[in-house]
This record gives sequence, structure tokens and C-alpha cells, in this order.
Amino acid sequence: MESHYLSSLLHLSDPTLPIGGFSHSNGLESYVQEGTVHDAVSADNFIRSMLSNNIKYNDAAFVRLAYEAAACQDVTEIIKLDQECTALKSPMEIRQASIKLGMRLLKIFNRQTEHQLVQHYETAILEKEAAGHYCIAFGLNAFLMDIPAKEALLAFYYNAAVGMVTNCVKLIPLGQLGGQAILFRLHPLLQQLTEETLELKRELVGICNTGFDIHCMQHERLYSRLYMS
Repeated sequence: MESHYLSSLLHLSDPTLPIGGFSHSNGLESYVQEGTVHDAVSADNFIRSMLSNNIKYNDAAFVRLAYEAAACQDVTEIIKLDQECTALKSPMEIRQASIKLGMRLLKIFNRQTEHQLVQHYETAILEKEAAGHYCIAFGLNAFLMDIPAKEALLAFYYNAAVGMVTNCVKLIPLGQLGGQAILFRLHPLLQQLTEETLELKRELVGICNTGFDIHCMQHERLYSRLYMS
């Protein structure tokens, strides 16, 4: 099996990539403080729900769409997708986090390659036509690094799952072995969601998750917190 892209895939999706992902809980801290997420079972349920009901229809879908737009060399579509992503991220912290992570990802990888698509996208960001969201930057770079779309999506889901598991280990708290047990159980779901995202209808992209948005907004006003979002 061809695997020339494997090192690039591991690099792009590395949870320890220095883009600041460790400083964001994406609203989980609000769920923990109110007691909704409080043990291994509720953490497992939360992560599954986030992956299936939010990320599938939003960030993961945008990874796929950005990848497809890059494959067509369509920078106009990439910019439109970025603008749509901004509009869908209602909570301020989540919107800012997505942009910060995306800009840092672009800074790391775009130093190593020169491509007209990247140059046009960065120009659009400088001119405030685009924001530079993480999911858009991930999909764009996955294509430019010759990573197959399916593998790129699976890695994106895995990265998101690892981030949430790590946050649960710290916030609830859970033991490291308990966190790893959750991650093992998530493997079939990650495979399933990857397949579903590849076939997701365009009109379903951006489905709103009201409860998630409310908890992210509540996070902005928590009395004490460990995370930026």
C-alpha cells in the first residue's frame, strides 16, 4: 500500500503541534463545572456527541470541502468556505480559537512550501476577506501534502478526539488509563464518521448545535477557568 504521505499526515495531525490546541476546551469546561460531564461514562458520551452531532457537520465537513476546493484549484471557493465558517461560529471564543489555530498552522506549513493557492489565501486573510480558520487550513494543506482525503479526515477526527480526551483527563479529572480506554472505544466511531463525512450532503453542512454554542458562550463568564475557550 502506498504510504509516502504517512509522515506528512502524522505531522499535520500531531496533537502536540505548537499551534495552541492544548489551551482550548471548546466549551467542555462549562459542562464540567455544571456537573454534566463528571466521570468516564459522561465524558465518553460527551465526546461521542461532539464528534457525531457537531464536528461532523461543521469543522470536519469544512476540511473535506476545503480539500475538494484545493483539488480544483478554486481559491474563490476556499475563501467562501472560510467566510461561511466564520458565520457559523457564533460564540466569540470558539471563533477566535479556530482562527488562532488556523493561522499558526498556516505559519508552520506555509514556510516550507510555495503554492499559488496558499499565496492567494494568505492575501485574502491580510485583506480581511478571509479569517484563516483551522479546518480550512487543515484541508488545504492536506491536499498540498498529497494526503488522501479519507486519511486526512480520519486524522482530523482523531486529533479532535485526543484533544477532548486530554481535556477530560485534566478537568474531571480522569486517570490517564481511563482516558486511553475512552480513546480505544472511539476507534470504530472515528472510522464511521470519516465515511459519513465523505458522503455528507452539502445542505447539511453547518447544522447548528445550540447547546454547544450556549455552553461556549457561558465559558466566557466562568468565575474560574483553565482554558481559553
